[in-house]
Amino acid sequence: MEPLYLHVSGTSINLLHKLHSLTAIHINVYFQNNYFIFKRRGSNLSLLLDVSNLGAESVCSVTTPKEVWLQLLHTSSRALAHAQLQEASADTSALNTEYQKIPPNFVSAAELDAPGHMMKDRYKTILPNPETRVILKSLEEEPGPDRYINANYVRGYRGAARAFIATQGPMLHTVGDFWDMVWQERSSIIVMVTKLKENNEKCEPYWPQDQDEGQTSRFGRFLLRVKDSREKDGFIITDLQVQLNSERRPVRHYWFSSWPDHHIPECIASLLKLVEEVETQRKSLQPITDAVPGNGPIIVHCSAGIGRTGCFIASSICCQQLRETGHVDILETVCQLRLDRAGMIQTTEQYQFLYSTLAQYSRQLQQNQVQNLTQPSLEPFLEESVRPACCQVQQSLTRLSASQWKNCQFNRVFSPSGPEPDQHRLTEPADP
Repeated sequence: MEPLYLHVSGTSINLLHKLHSLTAIHINVYFQNNYFIFKRRGSNLSLLLDVSNLGAESVCSVTTPKEVWLQLLHTSSRALAHAQLQEASADTSALNTEYQKIPPNFVSAAELDAPGHMMKDRYKTILPNPETRVILKSLEEEPGPDRYINANYVRGYRGAARAFIATQGPMLHTVGDFWDMVWQERSSIIVMVTKLKENNEKCEPYWPQDQDEGQTSRFGRFLLRVKDSREKDGFIITDLQVQLNSERRPVRHYWFSSWPDHHIPECIASLLKLVEEVETQRKSLQPITDAVPGNGPIIVHCSAGIGRTGCFIASSICCQQLRETGHVDILETVCQLRLDRAGMIQTTEQYQFLYSTLAQYSRQLQQNQVQNLTQPSLEPFLEESVRPACCQVQQSLTRLSASQWKNCQFNRVFSPSGPEPDQHRLTEPADP
């Protein structure tokens, strides 16, 4: 029988004693009510317990916690219209309860078939889901086995495959792997939602820190050149040229640094501006060649690649859902994200912030709709009056230009080349 593993925090060690007195049926119920007992990343008080041989009744027929979690992640849903979203975003107690019931779907080291991965994991408990993890192909110049990176493909709106890649912040010895991934996946957009340091290192600098145009630096196999850098709406946009041998590709880097770890940004508007900017850039991308598309996955990272990264991706998906359907299902979206990468949206506070962000975006959409309805269009007026009048003026000028007075002062004033030197033309009266 496959052993049942449960991550238990230091304050829940007595769980082991409780399990001794439970029947098989009780165990199933207990797991469903306690699937969220997981340690925070980096905790040294956590244990990995094998609860398959506790002396209780056989649990062979009991649904395992993993199966329960996956069922909940696949089926949980709460579609909300605009008014319902406003109401839900204000009920923080209900949101806390809803968040706590979402299975985190964390991955154990035993599930991850990637020898030596621990050296490349920023946090030992934040591992990529095996089914969706990005695998770096062996280099042409260095044949060998495929390589590991702590990153997952993440579905987008309507389940669009590989719309995003969620990954951890690069470490000193994984910067080269990061750019190998960017190049392999033909990604043209990187979104960074962390500072380089917050008490300790959160991300190794992986692009030229001198933002002057033309500055170049080498990272792994790649030569990076800064083409342009500017600040806009609370984030920094840097246009990079990434070169490998003789091939060059453009990459746009967005850096949103005012979002503290485990917490929320001070301003919702800045996050919405970033989401809008990234979406506009994605739509503008052109194919690299006729045979090679240029819009690879949008790469998003913070430090661990699950908290702030999850908030950004969920915001992007849900904003699009609100625009196109008039309703949003935040619960379903977060469950979809956790199926692709464990632990996405890391805290209750971030989950509540996600609701607040979508509620504000909903209000903006409704205000825009009202304005469009209350402002009459000038198109009918132009069609019925102004445009016919313009055509009549044009016809009159054409006839006049062909008449016997074609060299008169009037013609010189209105001719395409303008009046001759020292000639006076009619001008509009100055403002009083």
